Amino acid sequence: MQKESLSFLEKYVNTAAPTGFETEGQRVWLDYIKPYVDSYFTDIYGSVAAVINPEETYKVVIEAHADEISWFVSYITDDGYIYLKRNGGVDHQIAPSKRVNIHTEKGIVKAVFGWPAIHTRQKDKEEQPSVKNLFLDCGCSSKKEVEKLGIHVGCVVTYEDEMMILNNKYIVGRALDNRIGGFIIAEVARLLKAGKKKLPFGLYIVNAVQEEIGLRGAEMISRRIKPNVALVTDVIHDSNAPMYDKKVEGDIQCGKGPVLTYGPAVQNNLLKKIITTAGKNNIPYQLDTVSRTTGTDTDAFAYSGDGVASALISVPLKYMHTTVEMVNMVDVENAIELIYKVLFSIKKGEDFRYIK
Repeated sequence: MQKESLSFLEKYVNTAAPTGFETEGQRVWLDYIKPYVDSYFTDIYGSVAAVINPEETYKVVIEAHADEISWFVSYITDDGYIYLKRNGGVDHQIAPSKRVNIHTEKGIVKAVFGWPAIHTRQKDKEEQPSVKNLFLDCGCSSKKEVEKLGIHVGCVVTYEDEMMILNNKYIVGRALDNRIGGFIIAEVARLLKAGKKKLPFGLYIVNAVQEEIGLRGAEMISRRIKPNVALVTDVIHDSNAPMYDKKVEGDIQCGKGPVLTYGPAVQNNLLKKIITTAGKNNIPYQLDTVSRTTGTDTDAFAYSGDGVASALISVPLKYMHTTVEMVNMVDVENAIELIYKVLFSIKKGEDFRYIK
């Protein structure tokens, strides 16, 4: 992974982009990808599409989602403690003692998730962390003092943990779901530009908002683009870490390649093309299945308009929705290469229908 790319990823991961408030992260992503594309556009809620060959009528999308899970300020007590609501699937069990950033119009206010000392808790009926009992302490002793800092109901709260490299092979960060996907599709654009490669169709590199609360950004922008093909990137659980059940989650492991998914929303002819491309180029991959939906933006694209030939390419990830999400650099590099190679296997006007 080249130094400039890794620097972009670090800046991108470290820039907060909570669901509904993705703008700053989107600016970082767009600034990086602009030199590699012909044009771009945004929609009213903040999804971004960077475009190569915008004049072409056959359209291929490569996509990731930009948002991260977070909290909302919900209630401020008279003595200055702050209670919260979820914004997306944030995990209440990891919160106690975490440091956070409260995003206000005056800037970031630092706070911590307080928690009673172990000495004071009754061991026979110890209360577990829950949304009801979690609170923030920003060092204030009254509601008025909190409000003077610019904090109000509706302010969004993110963990302050930043990206690091572990053992020279793992990227660790609080928002790799799915900044790593945004990084992958941006790197595909960079490689296309560096190789001076010409595609026979329009390529829409999409970073969509609001995936964490129901695929809403992808739902909106898919209707606007009306693509013919969509390759969606996201992350998937590494089931080889402790406490996972492989019979439920499948057998997925970091370092063994990107994951290709079988399921109703995945168009089988497109999936076969991806598998064939991986085989021809000696790119390792793993397989997964879903019984109904993928739970990713793949579903939004697949069922958009008259239907879009869609497939999901996932990166194995440890500890999803925590502040120490982990991906293996080799998997990231292989995902970039696979998407890049698949693009050159798609023909202009290719018809993926099962029955013609």
